[in-house]
Amino acid sequence: MAEPMTTDEWHSFVSEGTRTGMLGVTRADGRPHVTPVWFVLDDDGDLHFTTATAGLKGRAIARDGRVCLTVDDPHPPYAFVKIEGRATLGSDPDALLRWATAAGIRYMGAERGEEFGRRNSDPAEESTVTIHPTGVVAFRGVSD
Repeated sequence: MAEPMTTDEWHSFVSEGTRTGMLGVTRADGRPHVTPVWFVLDDDGDLHFTTATAGLKGRAIARDGRVCLTVDDPHPPYAFVKIEGRATLGSDPDALLRWATAAGIRYMGAERGEEFGRRNSDPAEESTVTIHPTGVVAFRGVSD
């Protein structure tokens, strides 16, 4: 039987390894758009990633900051975390480099993290995205 995760458990779950988040936003015409994102969870429970400011995600978040991010374990006994929240775009160059590098280290490894951070932190093209969770559903042992 599925069991709910505590806050500490879901924080640990979404931060483990290279689990990719699936981010849902709403297009200008109301259609949903879901795309994978590399993200980092901070000590306050907010999630951070970078995106192209003029891209679909960037434009959607600028227009309507309501988002949903889902992270799952696709192996039995299965687990998932669904995070609804408010996303904001930021343009601070230091924050952009910080979060792009942190994501690079998490997903590409320490040896390539700085390279990834520099490549994805041009303030003329990229923005930081911060998601402040407003609701979380998190279960482990879904198939038990």
